[in-house]
Amino acid sequence: MAALGVDAIGVIAVPASPRYVAPERRQELFAAVCASASDCRGVLVVADPADAELVLLAAGQGHQVLQLHGEESPSRCRQLRSHLGVEIWKALRIRSPQDLERAQAYGEVVDALLLDAWVPDQLGGTGHSLPLSWLRDFQPSLPWWLAGGIRPETVPDLLAKLRPAGLDASSSVESSPGEKNLERVSQLLAAMGRSADPNRC
Repeated sequence: MAALGVDAIGVIAVPASPRYVAPERRQELFAAVCASASDCRGVLVVADPADAELVLLAAGQGHQVLQLHGEESPSRCRQLRSHLGVEIWKALRIRSPQDLERAQAYGEVVDALLLDAWVPDQLGGTGHSLPLSWLRDFQPSLPWWLAGGIRPETVPDLLAKLRPAGLDASSSVESSPGEKNLERVSQLLAAMGRSADPNRC
C-alpha cells in the first residue's frame, strides 16, 4: 500500500480492535513500509497506554508517529511527547460542534490532531462521518487530519469545502477489517487528485 503513494500507514495496537496487530509483528510491518516507500510514515495507534507499555511505543520500534485514540489529557500527551521521541497525534472523537473547542487545549502538546466521529463504545474505524458544516470554521493552530467515512465517492465534495492536512481512511477501503483493498485505496488517491508514484517500489 505504501507504494501507491499514501503519506502514512497506521498499525493498530488496541487489543479490542479487529485490526489489532501483536507487538512481535509491528516492526516487521513498519520495516516493509519503509522498504517500499521511505517517506511514508509509520503510525502506531494506541488508546490510553499504561506506563508499562511505553517501551514498545518509543522511538526505535519502527514507527515515527504515535496516534492516541483514547481519553489522553493534554498533560499526558505532553509527557508522552517528551519521553518517547516520536511525533504525537491526538485523535478527538467529536459528537457535537462544541467538542471542537477541545482542540485548543492540545495545541502546544501534540504535533497534529485527528478528528473522528463519536460512536458509543468504539474508538475508530466505524465509517461514520462528521457533518462538514461543523468544520467550516475549524482553524486550529496545528495540522489536522479528518477521519470517519472517508471514501472515494465523497472526497471531491469534502475537499471542495475543507482543507485538512490529511485524510484517514480505514473501513471504506477494506475488503474486511484489517484487509485493505488496494483498488479502493487507488480510487481514493485518484479522488484526491493523486496517483501512484512510479518511482516507488
